[in-house]
Amino acid sequence: MIGIQEIEDAAGRIAEHVVRTPTVPSPGLSALLGVPVTAKLELLQRTGSFKARGAAAKLLSLTEAERAAGVVAVSGGNHGIALAVMASALQVKATVVMPRSAPARAVEIAESAGALVRLTDDMAGAFALTERLQQEGLTLVHPFDDPVVIAGQGTVGLEFAEDAGELTDVLVSIGGGGLIAGVAAALRAWRPGVRIWGVETEGAEAMSRALAAGGPVPVTLSSIVSTLSAPSVSQLTYEHVAELVTEVLVVPDREAVAGSLELAEHAKVWTEPAAGCLLPAARRVLERVGDGARLGLVVCGGNATTGDMIGWASRFGLR
Repeated sequence: MIGIQEIEDAAGRIAEHVVRTPTVPSPGLSALLGVPVTAKLELLQRTGSFKARGAAAKLLSLTEAERAAGVVAVSGGNHGIALAVMASALQVKATVVMPRSAPARAVEIAESAGALVRLTDDMAGAFALTERLQQEGLTLVHPFDDPVVIAGQGTVGLEFAEDAGELTDVLVSIGGGGLIAGVAAALRAWRPGVRIWGVETEGAEAMSRALAAGGPVPVTLSSIVSTLSAPSVSQLTYEHVAELVTEVLVVPDREAVAGSLELAEHAKVWTEPAAGCLLPAARRVLERVGDGARLGLVVCGGNATTGDMIGWASRFGLR
């Protein structure tokens, strides 16, 4: 289990390389949901998502030999962007492996940052190619199965705990589980009474399936939300969620896209569906916990283009 000391150490190491993103009360969301809502705006982070934190933490931990050999990462989008940009800033050669379903913008940004981008037919193929490149000598920067990366992502929770007012419930999106593992570890240390809720989209249910099975299992991916689409969680992230998280909620893709549109209208922030899924999940949490709730939302990223959102809204009949 990742401890608060590891997260605080990571915060010190990466402070000069990442943004301490705003933690703000949202009058619009508070009016919409009928309870006080505070948002941690990680979409304002470098590279547009929290992923810059874990990437920076890992890159700063490399030996000289590892730096010289270069690094490799597999990504549905945001992790690849973060690694490419942070590796360029720290002068480390990076290779990013993505499925062809990854957002075109993610591929463009990673390439423009100087990374070599390799595309595969699906996410399972991306993980397989990444494993081969690792065997050839590149250092893996795993998106979630790495205690150094999780500690880096945990700095989100550390800042949230330090900067937010009173909270009863915090909602965090889940792909492979690195963000929620780190955030949960930080919040449990600083605010042990807070309930933590994970949120997945249908067709990207690696964590909820793992909880049902008693450990990580492979899942078939069908969600449009590529940034949450992990073919399985890791034992490390599973153990953190099983121990520290109240429950993992699953919402349909349509509701995730609708949530992004609502966040734009009511919170005035442009989010990807990986963050949009928090809003329908928040309504379910409020049905469970009742009056007196004070919600915290970790708004994890905003790397969706206007074209992406128009396409998804049209597909699901949303206005």
